[in-house]
Amino acid sequence: MHSINYTVAEARGLTGWVKSSYSGGSNGDCLEVATGYTAVPVRDSKAPSGPAVVFSADGWSSFVAAVKGDYFAV
Repeated sequence: MHSINYTVAEARGLTGWVKSSYSGGSNGDCLEVATGYTAVPVRDSKAPSGPAVVFSADGWSSFVAAVKGDYFAV
């Protein structure tokens, strides 16, 4: 499988960030996804100018499906 995932060292320059609907109200462990890009940038909401991991659209879809399917349960 070929991957085009990479990181952006400073995510502050990206726009369109949306917080995960699963984040809850405690502002604890939250992910944000930037919309409007071919690839999918993802960052920690507590570090908005820190790094972002960038997934291919297919890679992000697979990850979300795995989370929704509870494949990561411990």
